[in-house]
Amino acid sequence: MQPTRPGRPDPRAQAQQAQMAAAMAGAVDLAAVKARSEAAARAQAAPPPSATAPAGAPGGAVVDVTEATFQAEVLDRSFQVPVVLDLWAEWCGPCKQLSPVLERLAVEGGGSWVLAKVDVEANPALAQGLRVQGIPAVKAVWQGQLVAEFTGAIPEEQARQFVTELVQATTGGAVPGAEPQAEVEDPRLDAAEAALERGDLAAAEAAYQAILAEEPDHPDAGIALRQVQLFRRAEEAGPDALAAADAAPDDVAAQTRAADFLLGTGDIEGAFDRLLDVVRRTGGEDRDAARKHLVELFAVVGDADPRVATARRQLTAALF
Repeated sequence: MQPTRPGRPDPRAQAQQAQMAAAMAGAVDLAAVKARSEAAARAQAAPPPSATAPAGAPGGAVVDVTEATFQAEVLDRSFQVPVVLDLWAEWCGPCKQLSPVLERLAVEGGGSWVLAKVDVEANPALAQGLRVQGIPAVKAVWQGQLVAEFTGAIPEEQARQFVTELVQATTGGAVPGAEPQAEVEDPRLDAAEAALERGDLAAAEAAYQAILAEEPDHPDAGIALRQVQLFRRAEEAGPDALAAADAAPDDVAAQTRAADFLLGTGDIEGAFDRLLDVVRRTGGEDRDAARKHLVELFAVVGDADPRVATARRQLTAALF
């Protein structure tokens, strides 16, 4: 893979016609009443969720959902952003503790996810269909499927972690409908790109770092630096990294080096699959290290590549 400036056509992405996985492993299919393709098409045509819409109103970051609006506000919407269901009732004391926390987090999210509130007393069919055993119950929906859930009131810190990991594992925090930044030519990039053409990765890295030192939010230098750093790690790891990782499947550092080498040589799916396997098999600090490194590789490849979307869905399934 070669570094590309954001917003410019990537021949690799154009050449790929990979389709998104049809379902997440172990997920409960909520879209039986409508074809998932139809739901996706409706979501594409619909406006994105708005963080400024009144609370409870359709299309907002926090919506009140009924049996009549479930299809549009939950299933269809979940093809744009993850939707978190808050199943509650007026008589439920713990619900009154959890709901305000979720509402506040949804507003903070700025449209990166939607909180859909369901009164189980007023919508018993939904509660039954969602197999609600007790309330408060929280269930996350992504692309028409249940991908995560918990029951009972939890502290705000845990609720924040739940939605943060959900968003990172699904969309990476992207907000649909956000205006893309216009590409601006920057002569400072020429030195870095000239170094890349010479194969001088160290000089390219230094050039990008110098740009970021002056302008930390530079729209191109950040992703280019991550790509160059990946190439340097892949070069340092070398082909022997694969054999070393295969010989030590529980060594997370060895697995990340192997993933770097695979990605640096263009095997995107192989790199993602190796770290997904670590996430599935491990726990605690090892699992978190593998997850973080995988998310970093997502940023290197970019969300325009359909393999990133597929791997994000697989990561969600593995985490929850």
